[in-house]
Amino acid sequence: MAKQEAAVPEREIFSLSGPLYLTAVDWKNPHHRRAVAASLVRGVYILERDHQENRLGHQAQASPWWNFFHFQLSHMLIDDVDYSVFGAIYEYHSFAFDCNAPKFVIAFRGTIKKPHTKSRDLKLDLQCISNRLHQSSRFQLSMQAIQNVISLVGAANIWLAGHSLGSAIPLLAGKNMTKMGYPMETYLFNPPFPSAPIERINNEKVKHGIRVASSVVKAGFAVAKQGQNQRSQKDDSFYALSEWVPGLFVNPADHICSEYIGYFEHRKKMEKIGGSKIERLATQYSIGSMISGVFGGDSEALHLLPSANLTINLSHCPDFKRAHGIHQWWDPNFLAAIAASFKFESVSSPRLLPLPFPSDFKIQQPLLPWCMVVVREEAQGINLDSGKTEEKVVDSAVVTGHRAL
Repeated sequence: MAKQEAAVPEREIFSLSGPLYLTAVDWKNPHHRRAVAASLVRGVYILERDHQENRLGHQAQASPWWNFFHFQLSHMLIDDVDYSVFGAIYEYHSFAFDCNAPKFVIAFRGTIKKPHTKSRDLKLDLQCISNRLHQSSRFQLSMQAIQNVISLVGAANIWLAGHSLGSAIPLLAGKNMTKMGYPMETYLFNPPFPSAPIERINNEKVKHGIRVASSVVKAGFAVAKQGQNQRSQKDDSFYALSEWVPGLFVNPADHICSEYIGYFEHRKKMEKIGGSKIERLATQYSIGSMISGVFGGDSEALHLLPSANLTINLSHCPDFKRAHGIHQWWDPNFLAAIAASFKFESVSSPRLLPLPFPSDFKIQQPLLPWCMVVVREEAQGINLDSGKTEEKVVDSAVVTGHRAL
């Protein structure tokens, strides 16, 4: 028995690798919220590892990952193919309840490369890359669980969280629920962005040139593929998600998620060179999803988003395993990170005017539909004098124009 306990990796033991410094969680503090969400995701990993290693009773390592923050395990989500634990529903219980704390957190693990789960998880990885994750029974079970919890407490009281493959599920579920009018606070750690690794190119001019060319190709492809009315419907569907601003947590050294950095920052650069209309269309598509659409596949890429709170971990990571790991997101030395908020809003209505008019102003002719795109970048960091987190808008732009491209 002693040998079995000693064989447990330190990274699975909360008392050795968890955020023990969070003895009192400030639910208004974004760093605390991020660390708690990541720990609950880690709890799902350890639930499955306990299952694989047949660790029961005092040998089980999972419960401290949620008990420490006054959560209880309400329900485990079990895959119907390999019968592994892929998700968990946690309920918050505390004598000192805070209205800023979630009532429920639904968390999802990523790929576990162990014999019991490797085959199923890798198959789902491929479905994620090919935009077919929505066809999997694991995603359908997840959607059912999310809808059940929403029916109990409402979307405003729920967090979604996931890591790697496990972040793709709440990303897709979050999109679907937002379209139904139920946006939820969401934490996506190292979310997959299937794309060529452009972000790894060191030459900024070459990198920018490739992204501009890609935007032109995608915009042209979209115009050639669809008619004007269809483009408007696609545009409305994509920007209907703007009010949902999930938290994306990425590491530049992690090629699985690092393309999100260029994906969002490129929008601002295209605006500066006068290419906002091109990017407005191109940002809704990936080359892979469009080619798939030609052959009858799903033309909406899972990983594309109109809005996000993007957090980039700039701390040094010695290897890919660390850069893609979940532990970095509760590291107490997380001061080397930057955070930015990217939000594109599309407003379309013949009754809305881009400028204020006198009350007696009369419209002689019907106004054409118009659109407004707002791009805001907010920086977040630690004030060394006060020790508090501060936010400020460091760049913003407003672009107006007719809907027709």
